[in-house]
Amino acid sequence: MNTNIQPDNDPRDQELWAIARKRASFRRHLFTYIAVNSLLWIFWALRGGSDYNGIPWPLWSTLGWGLGLAINYADAYMFHRENSVEQEYEKLKKKQQQQ
Repeated sequence: MNTNIQPDNDPRDQELWAIARKRASFRRHLFTYIAVNSLLWIFWALRGGSDYNGIPWPLWSTLGWGLGLAINYADAYMFHRENSVEQEYEKLKKKQQQQ
C-alpha cells in the first residue's frame, strides 16, 4: 500500500487528506489499545488477579490510555470541521447580503 501519495494543491483536498490521516491513525491506535490492554488483563488474571487496595493494576493503564484514545477519537471524528474561519466568513457574508 502506497502511503506516500501526495495531496493536490487544492486546500480542501489537503484538508481531506489530513482528516483521513487522523482517522487512520485513530484506528491503529484503537487496535493497539485493545491488543495491549487485553494482554495486560490476561496477564493479570493468570497471575492470580492480585490488586492494589481493591483496584486491579491493569485498570490504570486501561483508564489512562483510554483517556488518550478518547481525545484521539474526538480529534479525528468530532473536531475535524472545515476551516471555522471560512465558515464564519460565509455566515457574515450571508448576513450582510440579507441586510
